This record gives sequence, structure tokens and C-alpha cells, in this order.
Amino acid sequence: MNGSAPRVTAVLGPTNTGKTHLAMERMLGHATGMIGFPLRLLARENYERVVKAKGKDAVALVTGEEKILPRAARYFMCTVESMPLDKQVAFVGVDEIQLAADRERGHIFTDRLLHARGSSETMFMGAETAARWVRALVPGTEFIQRPRFSSLSYVGPRKLTRLPPRSATVAFSAADVYAIAELIRRQRGGAAIVMGALSPRTRNAQVELYESGEVDYLVATDAIGMGLNMDVQHVAFASLRKFDGITPRPLTKAEIAQIAGRAGRHMSDGTFGTTAEVGPMDPETVEAVENHRFDPLRHLMWRNSRLDFRSVVTLQRSLQERPPVQGLIRQGSAEDHQALELLGKDPELAQLAVGRERVELLWEVCQVPDFRKLMADAHIRLLGQLYRHLTKTGKLPDQWVADQVARLDRVDGDIDQLTGRIAHIRTWSYVAHRADWVADPAHWQGRTQAIEDRLSEALHQALTQRFVDRRHAVLHRRLRSGDEIEGAVNDDDSVTVEGHTVGRLIGLRFQRADDAKPDEVRALLAAARRILDPVIAARVANLVAETDRDLRLDGRGRIAWHGAEIAMLTQGDTPLKPGLRLQHDDLLEGRQRRAVEDRLRAFVESEIRRRLRPLHLAAKAELSPIPRGIVFQLIEHLGALPAERLRDALKGIGEADRAALTKLGIRFGRETVWIGGLGDKRQRKLLGLLLAVHRGGAAADPDEAALLAAGRRRIGGKVFEFGALERVAALLRRRAKAGAISADAETAAACRIDLAELEPVMRALGYHARHPKQSEEGSPRKFAKPRHRKPPPKVEPRAGSPFAALADMKFKRR
Repeated sequence: MNGSAPRVTAVLGPTNTGKTHLAMERMLGHATGMIGFPLRLLARENYERVVKAKGKDAVALVTGEEKILPRAARYFMCTVESMPLDKQVAFVGVDEIQLAADRERGHIFTDRLLHARGSSETMFMGAETAARWVRALVPGTEFIQRPRFSSLSYVGPRKLTRLPPRSATVAFSAADVYAIAELIRRQRGGAAIVMGALSPRTRNAQVELYESGEVDYLVATDAIGMGLNMDVQHVAFASLRKFDGITPRPLTKAEIAQIAGRAGRHMSDGTFGTTAEVGPMDPETVEAVENHRFDPLRHLMWRNSRLDFRSVVTLQRSLQERPPVQGLIRQGSAEDHQALELLGKDPELAQLAVGRERVELLWEVCQVPDFRKLMADAHIRLLGQLYRHLTKTGKLPDQWVADQVARLDRVDGDIDQLTGRIAHIRTWSYVAHRADWVADPAHWQGRTQAIEDRLSEALHQALTQRFVDRRHAVLHRRLRSGDEIEGAVNDDDSVTVEGHTVGRLIGLRFQRADDAKPDEVRALLAAARRILDPVIAARVANLVAETDRDLRLDGRGRIAWHGAEIAMLTQGDTPLKPGLRLQHDDLLEGRQRRAVEDRLRAFVESEIRRRLRPLHLAAKAELSPIPRGIVFQLIEHLGALPAERLRDALKGIGEADRAALTKLGIRFGRETVWIGGLGDKRQRKLLGLLLAVHRGGAAADPDEAALLAAGRRRIGGKVFEFGALERVAALLRRRAKAGAISADAETAAACRIDLAELEPVMRALGYHARHPKQSEEGSPRKFAKPRHRKPPPKVEPRAGSPFAALADMKFKRR
């Protein structure tokens, strides 16, 4: 295939302009043909296309890890490295020829540019940046321009969460791909993953997720730039730097264009940009990408293909040979060359690698690809083991191969572990396709392929499980498209959307399902709105029309309708006029919300009037100014006040006013004035609730206002009901009329309080102690009589009582 061909064409132009499609058509127009692709994925994809057109028996697939070679094969779909150049075919094509400048693989593409020829036609496809080198190295080449039929426009940075549907986000490490896909899953329901490390089976399954519309987003490495034709409308760069195997470096303008060009298809326009974290692109880069103008390649990589296998030294020397043409750069960083240098330093292997056949075998072993990217460690050890076995017995031991392969036949583990096993089994697939290395090539090829398929399926499932939330994705897609959403509110108030239970309609509020993710809530609510709007409208109409009997105010300030909470009391202008907060999740329109609020306010006012009727009657009573002022203060303080607070007002009312107030149920105690008709426990709870709501929450230790609302007073540390307090105060007053009284057991019993509580209560009610004065001779203490009071009969405490000392203390009213 090294002779000159009648016709050599170069089809150069932007990404996504049908160059590969043209080459396939040209090849199929010949009786035989071969095309080399930059990726195994693309070789496999185009193999399947040609099989559909020409049948299985006519098509071969040749890659490092996979060889399908029918005896009557006429068309060969290959990776560029695996092209069988000894095959005489009418048509030869090489795709992405600009990769001849690649640091790692460039020498392979340059070699194909120099030596791969079809007997009738040769075609090189790629970017226009390679044009000058094609002219220089292949004189007489006919150039075919492939203009882009659609425009590619820059739209600037966008947040990941604001990317339009049918977007591809491009990152340059697996960790970044996973992080972006996780964010998109939370926000948009899911993303498909495309990376060069995926097997064809996994990649195709992921692509199908995207192409079928099950997810609207794709997250990929720069592998997307190589011939992956998908329905992508926007490409977003999550980074403008990549690690090229040696060092991180900025992407070239041509590389950006290669990737961005995947946006748009044929006549459909596309857009590109960056993520918000990256910031805007350089204007010169934008102009170059939009107008497809790039600097030509400055150099191509080259490596001598006429190798000297007389010894390891001569082999290494031949690999170091300088390029024959100025502008070609000697490839020094290829993996096989690095492997040769490392293995050549092993004394044991150096002794084995003697003679042309052994040296050539060593070179073939060095070309086993490092799919796991472990060159400095495990991969070199594996190559050493392969070479030792092959030099000793000529074949790899079946049991050793079986042991190596069996370790990989596991589908447990996480995404990274599965990806690592796939990379490792690809190495063994490559070995199995060396028919001269294994005893039963067909068996091992089938075995390694079966393991790769199982691992690929497991990896696809793991990627989908981690990065696709099908329910969220369906909701997002339906909402975006405006399609009708299938759903219903069932008899048990559960809400279903597209067959998924997404939550429940509780009253007027949508409660998402327990398994709904926080980031899914917005989509769930948006989808549910379409189904819930008519249901909500009917419920609002019913609520407004129904009676108070269908509503209930509970002890925590919640308003329920047919058992479902629909509102909460909130702080208002006064305790008796609380505010309202609806529980509706924005499902109500403004008009509906106002109607519901008006209805519930009317219910609350009616409920307060009904349950606190004495307050309502007192407020409506026609009274003269002073009694009206007393009533106003009592209502303001929820029906009760200490008598001292009303002392001046009470002095100014006559018998008729007092009678009118008494008729309203107002009780005039010496210690407290209160509205007597509020003694029911339910009334007191409601008063306490209204006070707590007005204050924004109940206090841990009730203060005077809270106790008054509850019908109680705290006197001397002890809490009394109003009536009980009046009875105790009256009893003490009667006893005090005769003189000093004792804080003794008899008085405590009469007051129905504990003896230890009596003294603080008496002090709080205005009684003070008169301590006995002890004589100089130490005579017994004497007690002074209270002013204008006769001494009460003295009660002796029981001997040994702990309260006996209190008998020496007398009290009088202040």
C-alpha cells in the first residue's frame, strides 16, 4: 500500500459537516475499503452502520481489543493504530487527520498520512488546520471543502442550573464529569455520561438515554468532539484547560471549535459558551470559533516505522531517529516507547531479549495499551509477566490467564471500580486477540468480551442510578415541552403524575412524597399545579360556601377543614383579633387566596364570639363612661385584672353602675376583678392561646398576663384560682380583725394551703410580722398587737413540729 494512488483527497472543514458520512459513501462505492478512526467507539459505531448496508459477512472490525474478521470481509472498520496496512483495498480513509500533531498518538496519524493508500482512492478527513501538511507531505492531493450549513454562536457564560435542554457540558476529568452530572440530576432530573473510558456498550446505552429524550442533558469529556453525532443544541465548557498527559494547558482555539462544533446538526444552528464558574471566553477565541478560522498546525509528530530489531539497543536507537522532513517532530512520549525504556532496564528481561525474534516480541508486548493509565507501576509489571511467559513457552499459560481474568469477573463495587475493571479487561481483550499468544484465542476473546459486556451493563446501571432521577426528568421534560401531563388527585388525596405518586393534597397544600429530593420539589410543584388547579378551584368554592361546623380551631392555633390543616393563627393587632397564615404552597391564585382568607377570618371572629360570649356581651353593653372604661380594660386583658389596677376607677362608680357590671357577669373581688362567665376550661385555653399567638409563642414560665388569661393569680409564689384567692384573703381578714394572727398549722388548714406556703402568701396579701423583743435578762418574747385589732386566739403547734418556730411570728395587715 506504499505506492502512489490514482486519487488522493482531503476533506477538511469544521466539526459536524458530514466528512465521515462522505467517506463512508465513497468507500461503499468501491468493492473494498478501509477507514481508520481515532476511537474504538467510532470504529464500532461505523462498523454497525456498514453491517446494516452490506451484511455481517462483508464487514470486519479491527481494534486493539476487538477483532471481527469474516473470511469474505471487504470493508474494514478500524482504529487508526490497528489498520492492517498489508491489506490491499480500493479505498482507504483516515479520520481526524489533524491528530497527527497529538503528543501521544500523533506519529500514528502522520505515518498513515505518509503510507496508507487505497489502490483507487485515498481520503483524509479532518480540520482545515492540517491542510498545509497534507499539501507538503502528499503532493497532488485534491482538497474538498465541507462548509458548515448551520451557524455556531457564542452565548457567554451560564450557570449549570440555567443551561437549556439538549445541552452538553464538557469537562476534562472523571471527577468533574461526575460532580456536574450530580448537580444536573438534582436540578433537572438527570444527565447521560460520555467518556473515552467507557466501553462501547456503556457509551451507547448512555447515549440512548439522551437521544431517546429520557434525559435532556449530557456531560462528557472531550471525547465528544470526535465524531459523536447527537442532537446537541448547546455546548458548555466547564473548563478551558486540560491535562495532556504531561501538564495542564489551555485548550487551543481549534480544540474548542472541535468540541463546540458538536452543537447543531446539519441545518440546525447551535450555540456554545462556558459555565458561570469559568467566566467569558476570550473575544479572539470566540471570533475564531464562530468563523472557523484557525492557525495551521505548526508541526506534526513523527516516529521511524522502519525499526531495527537486532537488539534492544538498536531498537531504541531506531526509535530515536530524526525526522526526514523539517517541521516533523520526533515522538518521544508514546506509551510503547516509555514501556520499552522501563523494561529494558530489567536485567532479567535484558537477558531474555536476545535475537531479532525476541526483540520484536518485546516491542509487541510494549504495545499492549495501558488502558488503566498505570504506566509507572502495575502495567509495567504486567508487561514483564507477559514477556517472561511468552519467551519461556511461546504461549501464555491458560491457568495464569484464567486467574487474571477471573479477578475481573465481578459486577459489584462503585462506578470507579467498575470503570477500572473495564479498563483492565480491555487489556486482556487485546491480549486475547493476539492469536499467537494464547492457546485458544476464540475462547479467551469470547470470555473477555462477555466480562466486558457484564461490566458495561453494570456500569450503565450504576451511572443511571446515580445520575438519573427518572421521575424528576419526566416532570422536567413534560413541563418544558408543554405536553399534557397525566395525573390525578385520588380519593385518598394522593397525587399521581405520569404514573408516579408525587405527594398528597392536604387541604389546600401540596405535600411532596417522602422520597422526593429537595431539589425536585420545584418540578413536582410545577407539574402538580397543572393537575391541582381545577381541584383547588373546587375546594376553594366549597370552603367558602360551607358552614363553621366544617371548620375547627385547635389548641395550637391551627385551623382545620375536614381534618386537613389549612391555616394558622398569627400575631394580630390585639389578642382577640389574631392574624392568619394560609397553608397553600402558592397553589392559590390571588383572588382565591383573598376569598379563603375572608372566609377564615369570619370563622375566627365567629369562633371567638361564640366561645368567649361573655367578653362579646360586655363589649356590646351600653354603659356610662367609667364602667365602659373598666369593661374596656378587662377585655383588653382577656377578662381579668388585679383589683389594685382598677381601684381608682371602682371608687368612681355608684351602685347602679356596679349593678350593671355585675349583671354582665363581672365579679368584684378584693384581690381580683374578673368576668365570671369565662371559667370554663375550654374558654381559658382559648384565652391562653390567643395571648400566646399575640406574643409570638407561649412563655416557658407564665407571667401575670398569662395567668390572668388562665383564671389564676400568683400570690407569694403560690398560684390560686380567682375564687380560691378571694376565699383565702377573706378568711385572713376576718381573723385579723381580732388582732395579730399566727402563720400556724390551724390557719394553713383553714386556708387549704400548705403551712410552708402560708407566710409568703400572707406577706403578699399585706400582712407583716412583728418580731418579739427579747429582754436583757433573757425573758420570753412578747408579741405586739396589730393596730386597732384584737389578738386572735393563739394556737399552740404540736411538739416537735418543724413549723413550731413560726408560732412566734405574728402578722398584721399593712
